[in-house]
Amino acid sequence: MTQSFDALSPSMEAGRVIRKQFATELMVERTRLLYQGSLLPTLFMLLNGLVCAWLLWSPQRYLLVSIWLVWLMALVALRVIQVAAFDSAMPSRQAQPIWRRMFLLGSAVSGLTLACAGIALVPTDSFLEQAWVFGLIGAATLSASVAYAVSIPAFLTFTLPCLLPAIGYLFWGGGEQQQGWGWLGLILLVSLSVVALQVNRLIQRGLLRRFQNQALIESLQQAHTRSEQLNHELAREIEQRRRAEQELREAQVGLESRVAQRSLELDAANQALSKSETRLALALQASELGLWDWNLQTDEVHHTQLKELFGLDPEYVTAVLGHLKPRLHPEDVPALKRALVEHLKGRTEDYVIEYRVRHGDGHWVWIEDRGRAVERTASGRVSRMVGTRRDISAHKEQEAQRQLAATVFEAASEGIVIFDPHYVLLAINQAFSRVTGYLPEDMLGRNVVDLPCSRDARRHYSIIHQALEQHGSWQGELVEARKNGELYPQWLQLNVVRDTRGNVSHIVGFFADLSARRESEERMRYLTHYDELTGLANRSLFRERLYEVHQRVRQGGRSLALLHINLDRFKLLNDSLGHEVADQLLQQMARRLVNALPEANTIARLSGDEFAVLFDAYGNLSSLARVATRLLGKLRVPVTIEEHELVVSASMGISLLPDNAREIPLLLSQSNIAMQHAKHLGGNNFQFYTESLQASTLERLQLENQLRKAIEEQQLSVFYQPKLCLASGRVNAAEALVRWEHPVLGQVPPGDFIGLAEETGLIGPIGEFVLRQACWQACEWQREGLAAIRVSVNLSVHQLRQGKLVSLVRQVLEETGLAPELLELELTESQLLDSVEHIIATFQQLRDLGVKLAIDDFGTGYSSLSYLKRFPVDYVKIDQSFIRGLGEGSEDAAITRAIIAMAHSLELKVVAEGVENQEQLDFLKAQGCDEVQGYLISRPVAAQELMRRLREGFP
Repeated sequence: MTQSFDALSPSMEAGRVIRKQFATELMVERTRLLYQGSLLPTLFMLLNGLVCAWLLWSPQRYLLVSIWLVWLMALVALRVIQVAAFDSAMPSRQAQPIWRRMFLLGSAVSGLTLACAGIALVPTDSFLEQAWVFGLIGAATLSASVAYAVSIPAFLTFTLPCLLPAIGYLFWGGGEQQQGWGWLGLILLVSLSVVALQVNRLIQRGLLRRFQNQALIESLQQAHTRSEQLNHELAREIEQRRRAEQELREAQVGLESRVAQRSLELDAANQALSKSETRLALALQASELGLWDWNLQTDEVHHTQLKELFGLDPEYVTAVLGHLKPRLHPEDVPALKRALVEHLKGRTEDYVIEYRVRHGDGHWVWIEDRGRAVERTASGRVSRMVGTRRDISAHKEQEAQRQLAATVFEAASEGIVIFDPHYVLLAINQAFSRVTGYLPEDMLGRNVVDLPCSRDARRHYSIIHQALEQHGSWQGELVEARKNGELYPQWLQLNVVRDTRGNVSHIVGFFADLSARRESEERMRYLTHYDELTGLANRSLFRERLYEVHQRVRQGGRSLALLHINLDRFKLLNDSLGHEVADQLLQQMARRLVNALPEANTIARLSGDEFAVLFDAYGNLSSLARVATRLLGKLRVPVTIEEHELVVSASMGISLLPDNAREIPLLLSQSNIAMQHAKHLGGNNFQFYTESLQASTLERLQLENQLRKAIEEQQLSVFYQPKLCLASGRVNAAEALVRWEHPVLGQVPPGDFIGLAEETGLIGPIGEFVLRQACWQACEWQREGLAAIRVSVNLSVHQLRQGKLVSLVRQVLEETGLAPELLELELTESQLLDSVEHIIATFQQLRDLGVKLAIDDFGTGYSSLSYLKRFPVDYVKIDQSFIRGLGEGSEDAAITRAIIAMAHSLELKVVAEGVENQEQLDFLKAQGCDEVQGYLISRPVAAQELMRRLREGFP
């Protein structure tokens, strides 16, 4: 029963699918009939609408009739376009529901359009006009209703909007005449509905019959096609069976013939087998192969040649697992198991393995086993294996030797070539290809005279061949060519190899590329005499050239000039911009020296930024001075390196031989002294060596040593020059100035040792001493009951470069207890341009501590206005050179006024130094200067003297 239901289910499902498809096709066909039948009623409605408009045309209804007529024409155009679009659409698209919905919407709008005409246009006083208009509208309605009767929804969507609004209006909105027309419209609606139902029923039946007939025709065609296919398949099957019977009869005859032939072959094979067994036994004995036959179920094994291979008697090894496995090398057991398992599982065709077995006398021997499974159980498991084994120990040793030789051959750093006795190339190693660029396929099999890499060897072929025949070896240096055509030096060594009979079997060559060695030697020779960075002569070559020129000068009686050149502020540039920029600058300077001094005998780089130039012939001192001036000018030309525009000057010292010296060491020393003097004078100049210059240098050296001793023995002291506040009229600050009381020389002027301290780096400890002493003294004055006095201490660039200034100031303030606002630090304006960003950062840190900051010697720098707004300072000190020249109408007075006005506009206070007379003081008061200092107020005095004056009401 269940099976019958299962059989019915597909047929029922197929029936539902067919019915659904039938309903869809029926709906599509109705939609097609609607579109095809709607064109004529639509045009009829347009015609009737035009006639109605003509009948109702009057001045009172111009606007209403015009609007209705335009709307009617637009609606008719849209309906015509809709019908044309449906006709041009593909059948698959015509089946979409949107077409039916669009038609229903259009029919509803058409009905409403006619209803509007009946309501808004028809009511008139003339019965004749009403009859015509209602007649025309009714005719259009009747035409469309009959055409839309194909589909009841289409009929209703047109008829109901068309008649019901007008009927309702005529019944309830007019008189008796209009009600009569309303009854006429109601009768028309009922009549049309009856007619539409009858028409729809007839169309429905006609469509059903057409689709049923069409389905029946298609079913008959499909049945006919299936019957033809079955007939073809039956005929094909009958033909195949007939051919199979014929082939079967032919195969039976052939099989009987092959069986008879195979029987004869087996008899002959049996006879040959007995003979081959005998030959096999002899062959195994001759080849030293051992046979083994292993029963895997009982672990029994049968061996031959066991004594020869293992040094054991066969009775001692009767089982593989019990007797043979314990004698295997432990490292080879995993590989042997893996090979055996792979073969037993059928993954390999043969069982092949190499392993080591302990020989009867104790040493290990290499054995090669080859076998195959020959019997299996009913379940498919291997039950028997047969195979051979042989001793491959000698082969393994030879293989290891060959592997070692091949490794050495390929890994050798020298190129190795092997020729046969006729100089045909047999082998090359990797080093050969690496050196020459030729691959093995380019070279092997070619004679040495045909090798493109043996140009020099071909020229010496006869000599090399003769040496090999006589002595068995040859070695020498050749110049050969690489594959790219480059020539290179080569050291070649050839040796003859002879066989056991003494005949030449091979010729082995070893060669080395000498290019790197030659380049290294040339490099060493170059570096021995030339500077690597600039390419100029180095110190060693310079001394050699100097001695050579010295000998020529002594023999020829000519003069020799030595120019010792040092770049100014090179160390600062190196520290600021880095070594790469500094190196490029040195290269540029070296090129300028070479281009500017073509007549020079030698131009050398002695050290970092020091150069030396030798002139072994010059006219006179004037011409030499012109050369030096021209050289300094060319060196000072701006140079751009990595977007940095640099202007570098130089200091030059010149010594002459024999005018100044007779010997080379003295000449070098004198030029260096002259160069140092030029640098001391500010750089960018040259100086000739003189005896007074040497004396000055010695004096400065002695003064430097004494200054170091003065710091250690506390010979330094601090004096204070008071500052007068012009607003309050009292002293509120003092500048701390260092003084040196020498035990022998007495008071040493600051100008004599401050510059020296800057050059030698001693300014650091001196500045720290002044800072500590000034802060301690300010606190001491407060402890003595005096009003708070601000002390100002001068800074040096050396202290800023060390990077410890902020921490030093913080430490001194903490140790002395001085309030930060009572400490003022001064830096000259010219020093502000040295490492601007670093100084700004340092000043900001000091200001964060609360320390006051001042710019000293203001107005003498290069960029006062542009940099002043960037530095976080509190005071500006006008340089005393402007104060000395004060006078009404003078330039100094104008500059002073401008500085005071500018500083006040930036909310900075102004201090004038060097005030020496009342006229200057009055001028500064009038201009609003904040503080003054100078001899008019007081000279620098000791701390006790200043304290006494303050107690007495100074000034």
